[in-house]
Amino acid sequence: MFWNRKGKKKGAGDGGADASATAVDDPKTDDLAESAADSDSDNAAKDTAAAAEPAADVKDAEAKDADAEQDADADAKDTGAEDTEAKDGAKAADVEDTDVEAAAANDAEAKGTDAEMADAKGAAAEQDEEDADSEQDADAKKADVTKADAKKGDAKKGDAKKADAKKSDATKVDDDAEAEDADAEQDDEDEDDAAAAESDDEPAEPAGPVEPGTTKVDAEGVQCVRTAGVLKFEDEEYEVVSNTWIIEADKDGVIVIDPAHDAEAVLEAVGDREVHLIACTNGYNTHIQAAVEIAAETEAPIALHRRELRAWRKVHGVEHNPDMEIEGGGSLTVGDLEVDILATPGTSVGSVAYYVSEKGIVVSGDTLLAGRMGTVGGDYIDYTTQLASIGEVLLSLPPETRILPDSERETTVGAEAKNFDTWLSMD
Repeated sequence: MFWNRKGKKKGAGDGGADASATAVDDPKTDDLAESAADSDSDNAAKDTAAAAEPAADVKDAEAKDADAEQDADADAKDTGAEDTEAKDGAKAADVEDTDVEAAAANDAEAKGTDAEMADAKGAAAEQDEEDADSEQDADAKKADVTKADAKKGDAKKGDAKKADAKKSDATKVDDDAEAEDADAEQDDEDEDDAAAAESDDEPAEPAGPVEPGTTKVDAEGVQCVRTAGVLKFEDEEYEVVSNTWIIEADKDGVIVIDPAHDAEAVLEAVGDREVHLIACTNGYNTHIQAAVEIAAETEAPIALHRRELRAWRKVHGVEHNPDMEIEGGGSLTVGDLEVDILATPGTSVGSVAYYVSEKGIVVSGDTLLAGRMGTVGGDYIDYTTQLASIGEVLLSLPPETRILPDSERETTVGAEAKNFDTWLSMD
């Protein structure tokens, strides 16, 4: 490698020459240029020597001087070039050093920046870690609180469940107790129903003829006085045992229904109690015979249907008329009782029955007896009308209603309802 040089101006001093050089990278071109320069120099020297030999020495001296001068110039140029190269190299070195330093500085700055960024990232990462730890702690605390709340909630739920279970157990116990009570009540009801069914199906007293006498007062305050006598009907007499019913009206007094043959026996059964009312189901003597005597003794009023006055007068004359004329469909308040008057014509045009719903009893007179329809002297007076009174009036009462007839034993509506079709077929 060599440098192509441009001429430099003299007089500017050693350091005043400007030089520019272009670096050429081809070494063969440098060798050819040097060889050509040397060949030209040799040819010029030969021609000069041949033309002027006498001046050869002078010219040789001059040539030598010129060569020396050229060599000096060349050396100077080479020295300048070298100085220039050295300066350029120094500048390049300085530039390179500057570039290196700048690069180093840039690298340092970059590294510093990177370090700072790394530190910042590290700090940020640490802050993030701290924040994450804080969040984790907070989450953990929340989780603990949630767990605590959940435990409390579970505990409360558990307590609630236990309480509910206790309540449920208590409820079950109560339900069981209620069920037992209900079963007991049902059993009682079944027994009552069975008893009612028996009472519906069977008479309260044994079948067969009844004897005179007085029964005890039952749970409903009902008592029966049976007296023997004679039924007088159309100039005929029939020996009978008739029932007189004594019904408690309140704690102080009673109702006497159908006072038959023996006033003394009836008054004996009444005892110290007051007689609030004497009621008759019709005007046959078996229903009114002792009425006037008992009324005189107790000052109790006598009630009778107005259409039974003729029959009444046959027994008691016109001197002692009933105090109260009654009709079916009415009612009487006696003591604590409400007594309904039911029209039951058939055996007589003015026959009635007395129904006391509070006690579940109906005094039927001679219209309906246990197991059969009532007769007068063994005959039916108005069978169809009597049958209608039985079916439409008496048997329309509750089945458990006790039927208290004017003779024989008592019965119930339920028991007699089974016989109605038979009586209906006889009409």
